[in-house]
Formats: sequence, structure tokens, C-alpha cells
Amino acid sequence: MATVGPLARIARLGSSICRNHRLSFNRSTQRRGIASCVDPSHGLTDEQKEFQKMAFDFAANEMAPHMSEWDQKEIFPVETMRKAAQLGFGGIYVQPEVGGSGLSRLDTSIIFEALSTGCVSTTAYISIHNMCAWMIDTFGNNDQRERFCPDLCLMDKFASYCLTEPGSGSDAASLLTTAQLKGDHYILNGSKAFISGGGDTDIYIVMCRTGGKGPKGISCLVVEKGTPGLSFGKKEKKVGWNSQPTRAVIFEDCAVPVINRLGEEGQGFNMAMRGLNGGRINIASCSLGAAHASVQLARDHLLVRKQFGETLSNNQVRRSLIHSIRSHFLPYLQFKLAEMATKLVASRLMVREAAIALQENRSDAVSLCSMAKLFATDECFNICNDALQMHGGYGYLKDYAVQQFVRDIRVHQILEGTNEVMRMIISRNLLTES
Repeated sequence: MATVGPLARIARLGSSICRNHRLSFNRSTQRRGIASCVDPSHGLTDEQKEFQKMAFDFAANEMAPHMSEWDQKEIFPVETMRKAAQLGFGGIYVQPEVGGSGLSRLDTSIIFEALSTGCVSTTAYISIHNMCAWMIDTFGNNDQRERFCPDLCLMDKFASYCLTEPGSGSDAASLLTTAQLKGDHYILNGSKAFISGGGDTDIYIVMCRTGGKGPKGISCLVVEKGTPGLSFGKKEKKVGWNSQPTRAVIFEDCAVPVINRLGEEGQGFNMAMRGLNGGRINIASCSLGAAHASVQLARDHLLVRKQFGETLSNNQVRRSLIHSIRSHFLPYLQFKLAEMATKLVASRLMVREAAIALQENRSDAVSLCSMAKLFATDECFNICNDALQMHGGYGYLKDYAVQQFVRDIRVHQILEGTNEVMRMIISRNLLTES
């Protein structure tokens, strides 16, 4: 199995040819049509700018043209994701010796932000898949890493993360799915709710109860599709995230080999939370991509849309005092766009700082990940919603991408820990640290 070296090391060699699923680059990075004040390449190294451009180009060429169709027809774009995996996006922060790209959390955030400009829903699934691959790479033994990670990094197989249950959402430590040890197998019983990829994916990272109540009784099992006793609920009809299926995952006397347990019994909850810290950065990064695209769409709309004989970009400031109807109709569009851009950049800075803290295993990492997820998902939803409002009635039509960005990122305020839970984590840290 060919391994993939770290992206930065490959980039320093200049241009590399894509062999197997290695990351390839072209040094002649072109400037995109992005206003300098919101340019997401500011502050990045040359190597980061190169793979950011690769992700932007993939989003523009392979994702954006199909985003609406995937949404309306609820298509899970497997082949497109496998093309992304050929660029190294199937195991971005998985170690190279098992097929990953070996990149940092900051690098990962940069990539997911760029990909999300082409399709938030698909990128969000790719981010969940990456989290699952990372969990096996980080907590698995060598046999487990070699068995599962190469196929996941190539996206020959796809993964789902199974924590939430019908009766335990935010209170994840109260989960009820049980795994009873019998010989060399665990007998798994229970169900998981709202599982991204459920039914269509191949590997399920399942948090289950092997011990007593509370977090210390939770373990983590890798359940493979086709295991007797594993079944799935109906495909959910969702407001957004329609390019990835969502189903309940059901276990009825499902026999899982002991060799598929990650780590020791009782370590599962800690694994789940560590996975979610990165997941919060990932999902916040997907929100950044939607907000970035929406700011660009709103800017372009203001530059071309005419009312009262002038474009919206020129109308309000020069003449709002002359014609009262204009001052009521267009009182603040330019200023609103400025506020949106400011919130976008502030969100991006917070997410990237949290990514660095997580990579460095800093003591403030958990709180910063929670802050970044809270702030970025709230503000980026507001940005997308404001962009829709700027489009007027056109923004409510499915012919215009802005409405899909609004629908796709609304759920980001709910999953990977609701934003109310993020507030709990942050306040607890503030009130308990001396």
C-alpha cells in the first residue's frame, strides 16, 4: 500500500504528480476574484495557499455545478467524493503510513472551508468521514489501522459516526445502546439516530455501553456493514444536507468481534469527545465556506441588480437623502454587506485559532473549539440569511444558490453538540478554572 507524505513536505518539492492518491500541486497559483478584505488566503503559507487553491478549484469544477441537483434529487455523490480522495481529502489528518495526508487541524479547516463553497452538504459528510478515519488511526491498534484506514482514506469505503440516540442527544453520556461480551464477540442492542451516511456507508464508529451508568461505562466499537443484526431506518426527509442520507442505525443482537473494539472498555466516551472537538472545528469550517460564498453572491448581486435606475451598490449612499423612497427601500445594504464581511473574517480567525490550539493540545483547546463552533455557526448562518434577504424574492428561488447555503448550514447550530451545549462548556470552564 503506497503511503501519502505530509502535504507540506510534498509541496516543498515543487510540483508533484498525482500518483495513487497523492496530493499534487501547481506552483502558479492564480488569484481568485475575491475582495482582499475577505480573502481566505491571508496569513497562509505558500503550501497552504496551494492546497487551498486545489480545494477551491475542486469545489468550483466538481461540486458547485452539481450542488442543486444533488440537493433536489437527494444524490449521495460517491464518485465525486472518491475524486476528492484522489487529492488526499479522504484522510486529511490521518497519518501517512496508513494512507492519510498527515496534515494539521489548521490545514484541514482551510480545505473544508474551500470545499464548502462548492457544496456544504457533501463537504460536511466528508468532514464526518475524516473524523471517523482519524478516530481509528488515533485510538486503534496497528491491525485496526491497517485494516480500515487505507480504504477509508481512498474512500473505497465510507464511514459514519454513531453517538446520538433517540433518547440521548445533548446528554450523550446517558446513551442506552448496550454491548454485552459473549466469548470473542460483543452482542450489540439499541439504536442510533440522525446518522449521516446511515445505510449507505460501510463502517460505523459506535459508542455503546459495556459497563455501568455514566461516561466511564461507554466503549467504542467498529461495526462493519453486513454484520448480522445491523439494520437501518427509513431515509429521513431533511430541510438541508440532502446530498448525504440520514437514517437510524439499529442493532438487534448484532455480534461484533472483540477485535473491533477501539482501545479498552470504558474509553469510548473520551474518544467520542475528542473526536467531536475536531468535528466542531470541521463543521465551523464548513459554515465559513457557505458564508464566504454567500458574501460573494451578495456582493455580485449588489453590483448588477438595479432599482430606481441604479445598481444597489451605488444607490443608497449617494442619493438616499435626496429621494426619501430610496432611503426607506435601501437604507443600509452597503453597510449590511460590510457587517457580513466583518463577521466572516472574525469567524475565520476564531476557527483557525481554535484549530491551532487543538493541534498543539493546549489547555484552552476544548473551550476554544466550543467558542469557534458557537460563534462561527451562528454568525455564518446569519451571513447566509442576510445574503438571501439582499437577493429579495430571487433569494427564495431554488435557481439561486444562496437559499441552499441557508438550508444546509442551519443544522450546524444543532449537530456536533448544540450551540446551547457549547455555551455550557464555555461557561463551565470560566466558572471552574482558578
